[in-house]
Amino acid sequence: MSIFLQLAFLLSVILLSAKMAGYLSIRLGQPSVLGELLVGILLGPSIINILNLPFIEHELTETIAKLGELGVLLLMFLAGLELHLGEMRKNIRVAALAGLMGVVGPVLLGWGTGLLFNFEQPAAIFLGLTLGATSVSISAQTLIEMKVLRSRVGLSLLGAAVFDDILIILLLSVFLALQGDAGSAADVFLIILRMVLFLVASALFGIWALPWIIRRVAHLPISQGLLTISLVIILAYGIASEAFGGMAAITGAFLAGLMLARTPEKERIEAGVHALAYGLFVPVFFVNIGLSINLRDFHADAFLMTLTIILVAIAGKWLGSGWGAKLGGLTTTEATQLGAGMISRGEVGLIVASVGMRQGLVIDAEFSAIVVMIVVTTLITPPLLRGLFARETPKHKPASQIEKEKPSEAS
Repeated sequence: MSIFLQLAFLLSVILLSAKMAGYLSIRLGQPSVLGELLVGILLGPSIINILNLPFIEHELTETIAKLGELGVLLLMFLAGLELHLGEMRKNIRVAALAGLMGVVGPVLLGWGTGLLFNFEQPAAIFLGLTLGATSVSISAQTLIEMKVLRSRVGLSLLGAAVFDDILIILLLSVFLALQGDAGSAADVFLIILRMVLFLVASALFGIWALPWIIRRVAHLPISQGLLTISLVIILAYGIASEAFGGMAAITGAFLAGLMLARTPEKERIEAGVHALAYGLFVPVFFVNIGLSINLRDFHADAFLMTLTIILVAIAGKWLGSGWGAKLGGLTTTEATQLGAGMISRGEVGLIVASVGMRQGLVIDAEFSAIVVMIVVTTLITPPLLRGLFARETPKHKPASQIEKEKPSEAS
């Protein structure tokens, strides 16, 4: 088979399996993302190992991964497109406190856990940093399916994830700089300055330039011009976020969605990106999380350490973010929901863990334990959110919230 036919075969299997698993998951009362994650593990090296079939070239593993990365960019863009800057500003206190405590709690607990199991000091600190990561894309997809993304919890959760992303990347950058004996106060200042400049520049460009660009392109007589320019903006914000801001590309994509949510063409943009994302790239992203995990590498003799790391990861993030949300003014129920939504480590956790592996900060047994933790926290988040939100009945929702959710339901 040619490379193209091999890729066509893999995409056919992945897309069909993802949609079938998603449908089955919904029939069982769970978000579709749970089924897509599980079928990824089924197809991955843990069981079937579809990417290692005799007629599949190894280089296609990277191709599928890159398609998945495009999927998470589109997913976070759509999450940002659902919101408005005014709504985000109203919840900034909750978001900041939840994001801050959602990093501080797991990092400290993870550091202590590493020392408890006789990790070297750098490895123990790195374990804490890994536990501090959050993958909001899993929670965002779940909240979108339940049509509560624009609730107070949903808005605060996305804002907290942005604060979490900025803080954990800042801490990781400082830690790696110090490990390389290149750390100094000037290095730390430059890292912070890059982040601040990117956020300010992206906001100013989005407020003043993007509406004009979108308005002009929308009236040009070209096929799918609005969709094309939207994709270019998503990619440009993602590139700028990582290359200039030193943050994850998904943060830039989310900001692009927030900026374009202000334009009159929002609904047309959403329709086009939604079809492209959920028809191809987003299912590949969720399945690829499972494809990138090999549970066969798990060492049984490290069971106690792995179990402890999993429990610390869940408790640290849930209690830390939940407590921060409570301090920010959310009710106990809302704080519990927000804390649960921050549990998933997903692709962000895998990225951070892989950095530690490349830097020689963790050995194989420790890395395997971290990977299992990432799998468990990613899998439990969707059904946990579903269960927590299911306790609420529509009659308990304030009218203002119901009005806010109507656009989301229509889309």
